[in-house]
Amino acid sequence: MISTERRYSLDEYRVIEEKAEGRREYRNGEIVAIPGGTLKHSRIGGNIFAFLKFLLRDTQFEPINSDLRLWIPEYRRGVYADVMIFEGEPQLNDNRNDEVLNPIVIVEVLSPSTADYDRQGKFRIYRSIESFREYLLVEQDEPFVERYSKKAEGWLLSDFNSLEQSISLESVKIELPMAEIYRGVVFE
Repeated sequence: MISTERRYSLDEYRVIEEKAEGRREYRNGEIVAIPGGTLKHSRIGGNIFAFLKFLLRDTQFEPINSDLRLWIPEYRRGVYADVMIFEGEPQLNDNRNDEVLNPIVIVEVLSPSTADYDRQGKFRIYRSIESFREYLLVEQDEPFVERYSKKAEGWLLSDFNSLEQSISLESVKIELPMAEIYRGVVFE
């Protein structure tokens, strides 16, 4: 576990992250470990990525999984989103092949330990990304997805809570069925 009492430079963080077994976020000098996921979390994130990868093949859009770090310059943050979609080639930060700058869609699968951060703190910093247009927050313990879409007047929230519904991802012009998001997931 990395101590948060010491401040780290961005270069120090990158060296630590390159050798680390788990993932850590960089938060303006602090290094914060990201908790491991659950089977449901992995299954949902994998379902979303696989469906998007298939649907967006042969288009100008590309989904990327959670292995790639998103750098947010305004907040000096390096974070890992569960799924991101890019229009055209992802813009690399300082020609690094492990940090990108310009997703248009970001998907976070919520877990009890990160749900509040994903809804509030992360969403606030994500909104500083000029290219960012849609945000999906996906519950793992029930079929429920919140979609925020950027409009001229601000961010519009839409809720989806039925496996029969589909989520319109306007920025990439596709429908994401709730049944595909939750394929193979058993709810208690």
